[in-house]
Amino acid sequence: MWRSAIRAARQTMSPPFRMVLLKSLGLTLLLLVLGWFGLQALAERTLVIPNETANWIAHLVLGLGTAFGMLFLVTPVTAAVAGLFLDDVAEIVEREHYPDDPAGRPVPLLRGLMLSARFFLLVLGINILMLPLIFVPVVNLVAWLGVNGYLLSREYFSLAALRFRSEAEAAALRRRHRTTVLSAGLLTAGLAVLPFANLLTPLFATAFFVHLHKRISTEEAGRLGTEGAAASRLAP
Repeated sequence: MWRSAIRAARQTMSPPFRMVLLKSLGLTLLLLVLGWFGLQALAERTLVIPNETANWIAHLVLGLGTAFGMLFLVTPVTAAVAGLFLDDVAEIVEREHYPDDPAGRPVPLLRGLMLSARFFLLVLGINILMLPLIFVPVVNLVAWLGVNGYLLSREYFSLAALRFRSEAEAAALRRRHRTTVLSAGLLTAGLAVLPFANLLTPLFATAFFVHLHKRISTEEAGRLGTEGAAASRLAP
């Protein structure tokens, strides 16, 4: 797993990744800015307090709360946006590191949009449910890492595997290697906690899980080959 992580980290800032990185960051920042202005405009229309001083204080608190909310949304928004560029990243990784392997099949555009939207809503919903834990030190961090580690591992491994397998096969492979896949998700979630690094997390995670899927696929092929050879020796 660590070898896959190191490979992905080195590749994230490489020249072939830069164009994808710029597109992903640009769209992410645009969505966050639009979301902030949208929430502010909604607040201006709904929050009206007759007392001028109280109204000013309320809007100041609301503005700070909205800014905090945008920080909270960085992880699900970047993950959803990066899902649109996953095939671009996966193709770069496969071409540079696995040129002799069969090329993966791009996920159909509509399917990719649906997966990105589903993942965004799932991460957003669960993180909103965990908001009360923000006032419980240590517990909030452990819960956030655990839940998001699981969600990130499930999503990114599935997206990497879907380039080569059906959804049922990808899910079965993930379950057979759940400990390794979850550990990779926890590592990715840990990176997502760090300011600014969380903007790079989706591209890193995509490359990371492409490498991880390749390694697990190789192990599976070796295991099946060994079992097949053993079965043939035992056959009458």
